[in-house]
Amino acid sequence: MERKTVAVLFGGHSSEYEVSLQSAAAVIESLDPEKYQVVLLGITRQGEWRKYGGGMEGIRNDTWSRHDSCVPALISPDRRTHGILVMEGGRAAAIPVDVAFPVLHGKNGEDGTLQGLLALAGIPCVGCGILSSALCMDKDMAHRLAGLAGIKTPDSIVLHSPIPGAELLKRTAHLPYPVFVKPANAGSSFGITKVSDAELLPGAVRTAFQHDRKVIIEEAVAGFEVGCAVLGNETLTMGKVDEIELSQGFFDYTEKYTLQTSQIHMPARIDTGTANRIKRAAATIYRALNCSGFARVDLFLTPENEIVFNEVNTIPGFTAHSRYPNMLKGIGMTFEQIIDELIRLAMPS
Repeated sequence: MERKTVAVLFGGHSSEYEVSLQSAAAVIESLDPEKYQVVLLGITRQGEWRKYGGGMEGIRNDTWSRHDSCVPALISPDRRTHGILVMEGGRAAAIPVDVAFPVLHGKNGEDGTLQGLLALAGIPCVGCGILSSALCMDKDMAHRLAGLAGIKTPDSIVLHSPIPGAELLKRTAHLPYPVFVKPANAGSSFGITKVSDAELLPGAVRTAFQHDRKVIIEEAVAGFEVGCAVLGNETLTMGKVDEIELSQGFFDYTEKYTLQTSQIHMPARIDTGTANRIKRAAATIYRALNCSGFARVDLFLTPENEIVFNEVNTIPGFTAHSRYPNMLKGIGMTFEQIIDELIRLAMPS
């Protein structure tokens, strides 16, 4: 069988740059060299694109962009190129690509922007497309569409610009404390503050506006967070449901990547009937937001056993220890099988 050329994109002009490097290294190492010819296309924190030919350690320790192999490169929007233009020796050389595998998290990678470039180029893209990527990144829009699909969402308000403190308190008077203040478009809990006192609300709003032009203030949902890995296009494969056990605070950036005071239970400590309800809700949300390829759907389970939508991650963490692959490992899929299936799902039938 002829090997497919897979362009793995990593890094990115995003606050989640470091997370991308760890995920990308794991994905690259799992690609079978007998099946795939891999082209590595890194994007620096400053947004510079480079073709990289070094090892995985350079990606993991963030020295890749200083490696001798790095040369300027970019995805060509010209559909006849169907690949990457590499700038070397004053000339541009084309590398045809069969499929692109973005392993970028957050803005400028997970929000539809990169997916739009790949669509212009005519290059199949692993994972969600333009519309679903943009919708899932915007927590406000994702909640609206999930609500229309019959899924309960937290009570909230949306701000499009900062407002005076008195007006802010008036508009949030119906929300019981604590509340969460979130940028509408951000990942890995950047810019999110849990607020237990009205006096701290204006400061939390200012922090959120540093990350996005739209801010959500929403009620804290009692209970705990559960997640569901979804894989597929028309036919969906659902992983085991997992559970986040928090001992304090909330699942912020530090907790997500160090688990200092929290624990992930996979499978979740819930009965089979509840797990099946969570899977059905995740599938409903996945379809309502037009997802394809894969995504991790995060929800809350209340003390009354009610399911409440939280968010969808269209490019979740992808190290061998990350939640998404571990949920699929729970139904018998290896990391390599997951990667193979994602590439198969992206290719034209």
